[in-house]
Amino acid sequence: MSGEPATPPPASADRPRGTGLDLLTTPPPERARWRVLPARVIAMCVVELQKLRHDRTELYTRAIQPALWLLVFGETFTRIQAIPTNGVPYLDYLAPGIIAQSTMFIAIFYGIQIIWERDSGVLTKLMVTPTPRPALVTGKAFAAGVKAVIQAVVVVVIAALLGVAMTWNPLRLAGVIVVVVLGSAFFSCLSMSIAGIVLTRDRLMGIGQAITMPLFFASNALYPTTAMPAWLQAISTVNPLSYQVDALRGLLLGTPAHLPLDVGVLLAAAVAGITAASALLRRLAR
Repeated sequence: MSGEPATPPPASADRPRGTGLDLLTTPPPERARWRVLPARVIAMCVVELQKLRHDRTELYTRAIQPALWLLVFGETFTRIQAIPTNGVPYLDYLAPGIIAQSTMFIAIFYGIQIIWERDSGVLTKLMVTPTPRPALVTGKAFAAGVKAVIQAVVVVVIAALLGVAMTWNPLRLAGVIVVVVLGSAFFSCLSMSIAGIVLTRDRLMGIGQAITMPLFFASNALYPTTAMPAWLQAISTVNPLSYQVDALRGLLLGTPAHLPLDVGVLLAAAVAGITAASALLRRLAR
């Protein structure tokens, strides 16, 4: 047949980049290292929180214990007036301590989940990805922090219904979130570090139950440190929970607190916990 031949398609050299097969043959530009680590931490955090979306039972059951502490212990000791609180109603004094306690109880058993991931093969798959171990641990730690914030909101609502006079200043509430996340990050990393040492869920459960109540009673959650014997005061000064409770009281109730020291100790504890858990993660994955 007569006629002009069809115009050939433009050469690949003339084709705009980023279209067609170029997307498959051209590697994506390498991101700066300072952007990679935060992105992977956020990704790990989102993965952990997806589990919470599918099963909220833990949040509901965890709300029972702080409610009992406030309703039973708080109301009873408010009537007795046996604990010196410098003029603060005891129920108000107790509420920040129960927030810290409930968030610690969520985080301190976080290592059980990572042992389960080891047993199911998930942890091994995560370890062979390019994601650095500190990013894996940090993502899990801050996911525990987000869960703890949700738990803290539940306790705050219960305390408000009981008439606890707390501030609603947005800046102070933002500070509460920071303190809760840092405290939970430390205790979840402590749990993951213990998991890297004991390697089994049963042992971790036993150790977790053995240390939670001593940490709680050796803090200022229930009573001021001035009411403690000298040996217990010494333990309280190295207990991160004491600094978390002190910061929460200062932020929520406006009582005298040492916020720069409290936040500094919690930040240092969280960094130390992430470092220790990252070092022990490979031993857990063997």
